[in-house]
Amino acid sequence: METLVLSQSYEPVARIPWQRAIHLLFQGKVEVVEEYEDRVVRSVTVELRMPSVIRFVRALWKGPRGIRFSRENVYQRDHCRCQYCGRKVTRPEATYDHVVPRAQGGVTSWDNIVIACVPCNQRKGNRTPAQARLTLLTLPARPKKLPNAVHLSFLVEQGVPLSWRKFLRDVAYWHTELET
Repeated sequence: METLVLSQSYEPVARIPWQRAIHLLFQGKVEVVEEYEDRVVRSVTVELRMPSVIRFVRALWKGPRGIRFSRENVYQRDHCRCQYCGRKVTRPEATYDHVVPRAQGGVTSWDNIVIACVPCNQRKGNRTPAQARLTLLTLPARPKKLPNAVHLSFLVEQGVPLSWRKFLRDVAYWHTELET
């Protein structure tokens, strides 16, 4: 069983195992918003219903820290496109390419990592773009902001608990693309 995690402002941010939800609850970091009616967690001294939806009591961060360097954020920065041929690539098709290969002194940083499709990455190999006769569409750099993207892959999964639906429905309403 999993628990839906909401931000302080009731926006879905994750789903976690119920055990982690209980741990956060006892740390005082979250409050229970919804419970599973038919699931109970028991210890020697405590009995409580398993949390279905929890909400952080405080904001998740205390201020701007900059954008975290992660695969997802590189993918968003590069607008889901291979930076050599421009083809749109899905997450499973995307590879992360060192513009200057590590073997040639390249580092893993915002300024040296780009999204590439498999054919372009294989063509480039362990060479620089110039050595492989490839051109970068944009030079990699640390982004000041990322395109607004909400990834709610659990919205469409079958078997989502009823207690989650009202929170997911609101997010889907506000973040789904409107027809033109």
